[in-house]
Amino acid sequence: MKRRKSERDKELRDNARLLRWWKAWHREQRDAVLTGPCGAELSELFRMLSNLKHVQPAQLIGFVRSIDWASIDYGTKLVAVHEINNSITALRVKRDLEPIDDPLPGEPEGPFRQLKAILFPPPQRAPTGAQPGPSKPLSQTHGD
Repeated sequence: MKRRKSERDKELRDNARLLRWWKAWHREQRDAVLTGPCGAELSELFRMLSNLKHVQPAQLIGFVRSIDWASIDYGTKLVAVHEINNSITALRVKRDLEPIDDPLPGEPEGPFRQLKAILFPPPQRAPTGAQPGPSKPLSQTHGD
């Protein structure tokens, strides 16, 4: 019994250490983004996220739309999405709501998904159906 408890205590200590490292790594990533070329814009975004209880979803979405995400690298976008996710989740927990509440099909998207779609727009798909190609006379297509 004592051995099981010590193994469990070791596992808890290891998990706590890994969580501290993970949080420190994210702080480093955030600091690097803030000192990068789009630091001013992201600084304002992160300020809004730290005061999320005073920000309307439409304000946050409007500000995020005003940023030229096409000129921002993928890693920086990931840091921004991580910060957005943490802030929204923390606010929902503080308000005794489910941390993540994805809509059912047919329901409008929530703010997080709207923000994520702004940062990572879905790829443009080619139109379905026949694609135009080089024209060949019928005799050449059947080996005549």
